[in-house]
Amino acid sequence: MKNKLFSTLILGSVLCVGLPTVVAQSSTDPGFKQDMKNAGQNTKNAAKDTGNGVKSGTKKTWHSTKRGTKKAAHKTAQKTDEGARKVERKTDPN
Repeated sequence: MKNKLFSTLILGSVLCVGLPTVVAQSSTDPGFKQDMKNAGQNTKNAAKDTGNGVKSGTKKTWHSTKRGTKKAAHKTAQKTDEGARKVERKTDPN
C-alpha cells in the first residue's frame, strides 16, 4: 500500500511540475503558422519598399529627360536662329 501511495505521489508531483512547464513553452513559441505569417508580412513590406523606390527613380528619370529635351530644343532653336541670321547677313545686298 505504501508503494502504491508513493507511486501516486511521485506521479502527481511530476504532473504538477511538468505540465505547467510544457504549457509555458508552448505559449512562448508562436509556432510555424505565425512564422509563415511574419515571413509573408516581411515579403509584402519589402515589395512595397521596392515599388516605392522604382516609382521615385522613374519620376526622377522622367523629369530629368524632360528638362534635357527642353534644353536641347531651345539650344537647337537658338543655333538655328543664329545660323539663319549669318546667312541673311552674308546674302544681304547692302
